[in-house]
This record gives sequence, C-alpha cells and structure tokens, in this order.
Amino acid sequence: MAGNSKRKGAVRKPGSKKGATVGSGGQRRRGLEAKGPTPKAADRVSHPANRRARAEQKAAEKGGRRGGSGAGAARGRAPSGDVVVGRNPVVEALRAGVPAQELIVVDFVDADDRITEAVARAQGAGIPVRERPKRELDRLAGDAQHQGLVLRAAPFEYRDPEDLVALALASARTPRLVALDGITDPHNLGAIARSAVAFGAHGLVVPSRRSASVTAAAWRSSAGAFARLPVAQASNLAQALANAQAAGFFVVGLAGAPDGTDGARDGGAIPEAGKGRRQIVGDVGSVAQHFADVPVILVVGSEGEGLSRLVTERADGLAAIGMPGPMESLNASVAAGIALFAFTAG
Repeated sequence: MAGNSKRKGAVRKPGSKKGATVGSGGQRRRGLEAKGPTPKAADRVSHPANRRARAEQKAAEKGGRRGGSGAGAARGRAPSGDVVVGRNPVVEALRAGVPAQELIVVDFVDADDRITEAVARAQGAGIPVRERPKRELDRLAGDAQHQGLVLRAAPFEYRDPEDLVALALASARTPRLVALDGITDPHNLGAIARSAVAFGAHGLVVPSRRSASVTAAAWRSSAGAFARLPVAQASNLAQALANAQAAGFFVVGLAGAPDGTDGARDGGAIPEAGKGRRQIVGDVGSVAQHFADVPVILVVGSEGEGLSRLVTERADGLAAIGMPGPMESLNASVAAGIALFAFTAG
C-alpha cells in the first residue's frame, strides 16, 4: 500500500547497498590512505604483464646456463657470452692484456691477492671496475664458479678479407696470410695466431660460421698475438680465397698428398693464381719452395676433417707434413707452426 511506511522493508536502512548515508565519518576514505601509488602492471602478481616478465626472466636464465657445468666451466669458461670468470682466469686474462669492457667485483668481497691484483691491473689498463650484487655475477657466469670476479671482454674488431689482402700486398712483396678451415677450438686459434706472428705472417682469415672466433680464451692462448696480427672474418671462406687469388695470392692447403706422390699434378711452371686448375702436391718443404716468390695464403684445416671440399678444389697447392713416427696426424696448431716455418724460412 502506497505511503505505508510501517510495512516491513519499506524504510531504507542506513548503509544499505544503494549508497552510504551522509555522515559516515570518512571511514571509507581513511581506508584508502597510505596505500601508495598503483603498482605497475609488471609488478602485479595476477597481471598478464607480470607473468610475461617472469617467463622472459626464466628463459634468459635458462639460456645463460646452456652448455652444462663440466670441468671447463669450473676452470672459468662461462657460456653466457664472452666473459672470463674466476679469480685465477681473470688475473691471467689481465696479465695477457685481453681487451675488456669492465671488471665486475662482487659486493663486500673478502679480497685476496688475486682480487687485489685484478683490480690494480684493470685500473692500470683503464678498464672500469664495478662492484655489483652476487646475483648479477651469477647471471653473467652461468654455471661457472666466478669466485666474486668477472671480466667482460671487449668485442674483437675484425677486418674485411679484401682489405686484409690489400694491406698484405702493400706491406710485402711476397706476403703470407693464414686462413683457417674448420678450426673450432679457440685455444688452437690462439696458438696459430701466436705462430703466425712469430714467423712473420701478415694476417689471419677465419670463417664467421662453424669456426672459433677471437674470444678471451683465444686471446690468452695467443700470448697477446692478436694485438699484433690483423684478423679478417669471412662469411664465405671459399669465395674469400677466390677473391684473394684474383688479387694475386696463391692458395696452399695444408693436407696430405691425395695421391701419395710429390710434385705438380700436370707439371709445368706456376700459372696465374687460381687459374689453370693445376695443383702442386707434395711435402711441405718442396711446396713451400715452389711458391717461395709469390704471395701465399696457407689454409689450415681441422685435425679430424681436414680441408673442406670447396677449399681443396680451390687450392693452387696441397702440402703434406711427413711424419716418420707412428702418429697419423698432428694438432692443427702444431701443423700450422711447422708449415709457417717452411713458408717463411726463405
């Protein structure tokens, strides 16, 4: 009945769902005080942006640990980029003059002689030294034991292969370059670079794929040779060799003589580089003598696979190292050193 205020439920109770009555005392307003600004979406646990951020972080951590935690990692090789980790490896790298972007020391580290030396050498070389939380060093080191010390190596600056060829031709009448075909061990790369500098080679060419590159490990093995040796990186080694032949270089591959004989396959004088498709095949001494008065690129293959088919077909000569002993092969860096001596002795 209209106007019957005595009917049950006809009168709205204070504080009902239809709104607060005047004079609530500001209780609800006070409940909103001291909450601070609204968190960012990525910081809210239930927000999709937060879930994406957590997934990306997990993926990054998983990628940083790729490669396992074998003995190599314990010796300071980390899979998360070109970094040197561990007190002894970092000190050795700084002693060898490895170019670096920064030295990172963990906060509140209990410094010993190695950390003191590492910091002093870094400062002396103009390398920034930063103190960072342990979690940042853990991220950079992956599974390697960093012992509170991480050195971030600087990226190596490669030359263009054609520029290296031109530089070599301008610097000597009979320049010697070294190219690597399938060398994947950075320690072999460093050792070959060391031999190249020792025997007066004018540069080194490495493929950009499926090959060792100039990392901190290679630099240490080179005993600083990369500071004196220009290195070019080729996206296609066979094409880079062809371009060098067009510029006047002869390509000699370091490999066993395919037919077990010495001498030229077709006989005659040396044709123009890369032309005539005639290969000089023999022991390293006789082949080196044959190419004594011309520019040469000596190509070194891997110990297991040797030279690739394309490089073998491209070569103007193939040189073998005779071994009277029972061993069937030599380490690539040892073979390169012997061949470099033969090709530069004269």
